[in-house]
Order: sequence, then C-alpha cells, then structure tokens
Amino acid sequence: MIVKAQSGDYMEEAKLLYSLPKLNYDYGALAPHISEALLILHHTKHHQAYVNGANAILEKMDKARKEGADLGMKATLKELSFHIGGHVLHSLFWDNLAPPSKGGGGKPVGKLAEAIDKEFGSFERFKKEFAQAANSAEGSGWAALTFCMKTKRPMIMQVEKHNVNTYPFHILLVLDVWEHAYYLDYKNERAKFVEAFWSIVNWEAANKRLEKLLK
Repeated sequence: MIVKAQSGDYMEEAKLLYSLPKLNYDYGALAPHISEALLILHHTKHHQAYVNGANAILEKMDKARKEGADLGMKATLKELSFHIGGHVLHSLFWDNLAPPSKGGGGKPVGKLAEAIDKEFGSFERFKKEFAQAANSAEGSGWAALTFCMKTKRPMIMQVEKHNVNTYPFHILLVLDVWEHAYYLDYKNERAKFVEAFWSIVNWEAANKRLEKLLK
C-alpha cells in the first residue's frame, strides 16, 4: 500500500505502509476446522487492526520528525513492535494454512521433515511438544516452529502477545492461540483448536521457507 502525504502546495515523496494480505483460499475453505465466520472476523477485523495500528504509528513518527517534535520513544516503539509483530505473524499464519483438498494436513515434507526427525526424533514427538507450547501459552500468544541458522536446529518458540519471549530466529510455522483465533468456533477449548490445526497445516509452505534459508 502506497500513500502520499500532502503538505501545503506540494506532494511529499510516497512512503510505503503496511496492507492486509489477501488469502490464498476462500473464507469457507478451511471449514470445519476454521469456520467461514471466524476466518472473516479474524482476517478482516483483527489482522486489519494490527495493520491500521502500525500505519498510524508510522505516520505519527513521520509527522513528529518533519515538525521536529519529541516522541515518547519507549511507549511508541513498544506499541509499534506489538502491531508489526501482529501483522507479520498473522501473515505467516495465513500462508501456513491450506484446505485439506489442497495439501493441508498430513505430515512434514522434504528438508523440514528431515530436520524435525533429526531434532525431535519423530513427527509425533514434535507434534506433542508444539501442541504443549500452544496450549500453555499464557493469555494471548503464539506457538512457532523456528530455525536457528547458527546451530542449524529447528526450535519451538512460545510467543506472548506478538512481541514477548521471541528468539531472533527464522519462523517456519506459526499457530495463533489468541482467543480471537478460535473462540467463535471452540469457545474456551483451545486444545480442540490446536488439534484441528494439524488438519490444515500447509507443510509445503513451511518446507519452502526452510529450503530458502538453506540455499
């Protein structure tokens, strides 16, 4: 998304802002694991709110810099990381989902399957640890499969909110366990949502992320 800010009689140089990504599938395509109503709400309302929040802060920062005004940097950057983190994680989340009819579910493939077997001993062991991370995330958060380029090891990361307890590693796969991600369909039964997730994981997309890193 590109916007141009107008000041006086001239147009400033265009600056890029964030925009809501389109999904690779229809809103009803992930049902019954994620209902159409829930996916619409999650994508167009919650994800859009993080996009709007990040853009509002960027515009606030641009305005302050132009006017030479001061900003409360600690609060501003904390809020910016929250909204950008939400946007980035949600964008990854949508891409690592797929309808069962189009490759969703099943087991890891390619280099990712090899890395998981080497690190965890088996897919079942990885699945157990990942589910435990997702189910035990305090309050609102995420479970993520990441990859450390220094050790060449896949690691599970438990993210609080969008920006707390993160590792500086590359994310291969994420699962949103904020209540807004599942409450409409599963009420307070997060574990059932986590179990349903395995039926719509896009392992091919996660494997491509890893292969790109290893090139």
